[in-house]
Amino acid sequence: MSNNQNLESSNGKVNNSPENGFNFAYLDEQTKRSIRRTLLKAVAIPGHQIPFSSREMPMSYGWGTGGIQVTASIIGKKDILKVIDQGADDTTNAVNIRRFFVKVCGIETTEKTTEATIIQTRHRIPETPLQEGQIIVYQVPIPEPLRWLESSEIETRKMHALEDYGAMYVKLYEDITRLGDFATTHDYPVMVNDRYIMSPTPIPRFDNPKMNYLPALQLFGAGREKRIYAIPPYTQVKSLDFEDYPFTVEKWDKACEFCGSTESFLDEILIDDLGNKMWVCSDTDYCHQQQVKLEEGRSKKEEGKRKKWMGVVFDTPLRL
Repeated sequence: MSNNQNLESSNGKVNNSPENGFNFAYLDEQTKRSIRRTLLKAVAIPGHQIPFSSREMPMSYGWGTGGIQVTASIIGKKDILKVIDQGADDTTNAVNIRRFFVKVCGIETTEKTTEATIIQTRHRIPETPLQEGQIIVYQVPIPEPLRWLESSEIETRKMHALEDYGAMYVKLYEDITRLGDFATTHDYPVMVNDRYIMSPTPIPRFDNPKMNYLPALQLFGAGREKRIYAIPPYTQVKSLDFEDYPFTVEKWDKACEFCGSTESFLDEILIDDLGNKMWVCSDTDYCHQQQVKLEEGRSKKEEGKRKKWMGVVFDTPLRL
């Protein structure tokens, strides 16, 4: 069988049969059962890190092996998979992971957030609101939010057990007094279910509010660190802040160059050697949806003008 036979076609459809020589979703069934048991524990204790036996994958650590193992353990033949990297569907990491699952599962993939049953993501949450029944799997480089304050794994476990999070609040207070604002722009720590401080992965601070009471199931996999944690649907997720200094997200005075959106997370892109820049949506699917809506609005406006003009022409009596 050709290596390219089961890869995505131009319309996103695939041959629903995995390539010979691979177990479905690559991992053996015993490993998948073990990871699913870990996921059940993680869902039962929201935000708490559960150790698991991370397996060797056909890619290096740091390229999403934890998220891939989680996805491989829960994916089924009828699932539709979407993979994004920094919000984009067409980056190297996203394309290769998507092709990997097409090769070992033969499942259908999509670039539309609304069509996907499983969304694997690196460093973003889609702009399109997720719904019940969907699962979002995060690739996690460093799962321990206290590591930058306490390097000892033994001590950080004690701090979680005793809910001793004073050092984290001191760090935030120092940022405000020295810099006038929260200095952390990504991987901003959150409190899950009023109990555990959790790393939301290196998503931008802009995405943190989306995690609060999200209807979708959120799963986090750290392959190199051998940790899994989860947030069940409709769970409270609160970014750390103070009563007199509430949490805020980034804002721009720019609009997307392609769709004109001012509500999405924007990437700043250099376009020439003179330092000129443009701003575009990080989420390519959302940007495409907004462009379609913009074009439909223009078409309706032009149609309205045409009908109005035609009405004026035919309603005006001819003068001889």
